[in-house]
Amino acid sequence: MKKILAAAFLTLAAAGAYAERADSLKQAVINFDTLDVDEVTQTRILTGNVVLTRGTLILKSDRALVKETPEGYMSVTLTANNGKLATFRQKRDGGPDLWVEGQAQRIEYDERAELVKLFSAAEVRELEGGRLTNEIKGPFISYDNRREVAQVRNDASGKTQVGGGRGTLIIAPRRTTPAEGGKQ
Repeated sequence: MKKILAAAFLTLAAAGAYAERADSLKQAVINFDTLDVDEVTQTRILTGNVVLTRGTLILKSDRALVKETPEGYMSVTLTANNGKLATFRQKRDGGPDLWVEGQAQRIEYDERAELVKLFSAAEVRELEGGRLTNEIKGPFISYDNRREVAQVRNDASGKTQVGGGRGTLIIAPRRTTPAEGGKQ
């Protein structure tokens, strides 16, 4: 049973591994209400209904901090106002209608390290043809795309705390009919 749960979790966590690879080479288009730019530090602070689109990737939040390295790698921190959530949605490679989407009060993405972290009220869902196939919820979710390693912790700090919150893993059945010759 442990192997089945681990495999199911890794399938969901690996959603980032199957994200449209071509998206990282496309231009980022960002819509916002207000923008402050510091060209020296390559920092941009965008506020008010921020929508960042890069290929099939769509990020939405109340505020975004976008930094760019001299080599052109972006890091993005999305934050939501109280009572709201920052969101993302991206097509996955491997089929015509495969998606991964999620939400949290704060989302951090480091393009160079290929690391995404979701803080507070974190949720990640995998969809196939509009149907939910997997979902994970927790106070903190982190996914390292290079190593294909995911972590869910019971505290938004990214650490496990005694008496902290609890996570939830939902695994939708892959089979549509009962197995032949056996009882369910």
